[in-house]
Amino acid sequence: MSEPIYLEDLAVGDSFTSEQYPLDAEQIIRFAREYDPQPFHLDATLAQETFFEGLAASGWQTSAITMKLLVGSLRFAKGVIGANVELSWPQPTRPGDILRVQSTVVSVTPSRSKPDRGMVVLECITSNQRGEALQRMTSKVLCFKRDQ
Repeated sequence: MSEPIYLEDLAVGDSFTSEQYPLDAEQIIRFAREYDPQPFHLDATLAQETFFEGLAASGWQTSAITMKLLVGSLRFAKGVIGANVELSWPQPTRPGDILRVQSTVVSVTPSRSKPDRGMVVLECITSNQRGEALQRMTSKVLCFKRDQ
């Protein structure tokens, strides 16, 4: 297991790559039944007649998988604690896709009022096995300094 990451460990341009996460139709349908029960997430046959022209994972499932992968690849001391996010899904996540997240540090800003922490802006691209972007996320996350 890698060492925890603290604010002073980070610099603009640092990059982190997650493990891979394979996704299949059964996982997509199971998530959809629970959280996003729409035809294009629930039934491959019905999905053919929708905007997606086939079974597609919920964007929220892609986001949840992204979070799982982020936590594994960005071992921020005291956790990955989000403060703000911009999110887009340039194309659907499909059964058989193998997801991976590439996170790049855009900025590191120590807090002026709370000397034990700061904010880090990350650009996180979730892509499939062909390198196609499935989700783009820019997030501001809290990051703590080492104990002084």
